[in-house]
Amino acid sequence: MTGISEKRVVLLGAPGAGKGTQSRKLAEAYHVAHIATGDMFRSAVAADTAMGRAAKKFMDRGELVPDNVTIGVVEDRLAQPDAAAGFIMDGFPRTAAQATALDALLAKMGRRLDAVVEISVPRETLIARLTGRRICANCQTSYHLLTAPPAKPAVCDACGGALVQRADDAEPTVVKRLAVYERQTAPLIAYYKGAGLLTSVDGTQSVDAVFRAIERAMSPHGVRSAS
Repeated sequence: MTGISEKRVVLLGAPGAGKGTQSRKLAEAYHVAHIATGDMFRSAVAADTAMGRAAKKFMDRGELVPDNVTIGVVEDRLAQPDAAAGFIMDGFPRTAAQATALDALLAKMGRRLDAVVEISVPRETLIARLTGRRICANCQTSYHLLTAPPAKPAVCDACGGALVQRADDAEPTVVKRLAVYERQTAPLIAYYKGAGLLTSVDGTQSVDAVFRAIERAMSPHGVRSAS
C-alpha cells in the first residue's frame, strides 16, 4: 500500500468502537508505529526511563497519570526509530488539553498531525457490543453473544468451562465508561474539528469497510464527513 508515507494520525473512538482493531490493522498495513497508551506506559516502565519511573508511581497507586508525565512518555515514544515513518495514535489524546500538548510536542519535533479519524458508533450499539462479551472462567477463551457465540449457551466450546461476564462488561459499568468518554471527548472532537483535521467514519460497518473508510480519511484528499 502507498499514499500515506510518514502520516501521523490520531484514531478516536469510544470503548467498543473497534479503535484498537483498526489501529493495529493500519499500523501493520502501512508499516508505521502503533502507539497505544497502555502499551506505551508498560514499555516505559519496563525500560526504566525517567518518565516510566514517574508514571509507575501513579500507576502503582491506581491513579491517573498526570498530563505532564503522559506527554513525557509520549515524547520518549515518538523519539523511537519506528515512529519516524509515522504513527497511529490509539488512546491518546483523551482531552483537549492533551491535544494541545501533543500539537506543541510535535511542533517542537518539526512534525504535525495529518489527520484525526473518529470511529462513530451509536451508544446502543456500543452497549450491545460491550455487554455481549463472555470469557471462559477456566481457559480464558473469549466469546461474544452476538458475533461469536458458543455452540452451547454459557458453555466454553474449548474446555466445557462456564462462561462469565467480566465486571467491566456489566451494563452499569459500561454505561459509566461511555459517559466518561463522552464527557472527556466532546471538547476534543470540537478541538480537532476547529483545526480542520477531523473525519468521522461509520463504525457500524464491517471491519474491512471501516478500514477502507479510514484509509480514505487519511488520504490527502480525505473528506471530513461520515463515510
